[in-house]
Amino acid sequence: MDLTMLLGNLAAFLTTASFLPQAIQTIRTRDTQGISLSMYVMLVCGLILWTVYGLLNGLLPIILANVVTFFFAGTILIYKLRATYGKSSRSLKQ
Repeated sequence: MDLTMLLGNLAAFLTTASFLPQAIQTIRTRDTQGISLSMYVMLVCGLILWTVYGLLNGLLPIILANVVTFFFAGTILIYKLRATYGKSSRSLKQ
């Protein structure tokens, strides 16, 4: 493995792993108050596009890193959407 590939794989691992602590904290506490909804919507959309780019170009590190990051960020986004819109829809029913 050459230096360029090593750097790319390390960067992919670190950026992907950086979402794990937030995902764990969000799942444990269910607290999403300090999380930006628009940031996570844009991030998840970007991850989908990066995955498609990786698929179209046969770039396995891009595909794997973005699929895993999508899982973590998507989990956080789901919790945020439930916290943001779940409350308002429950209060409308009452």
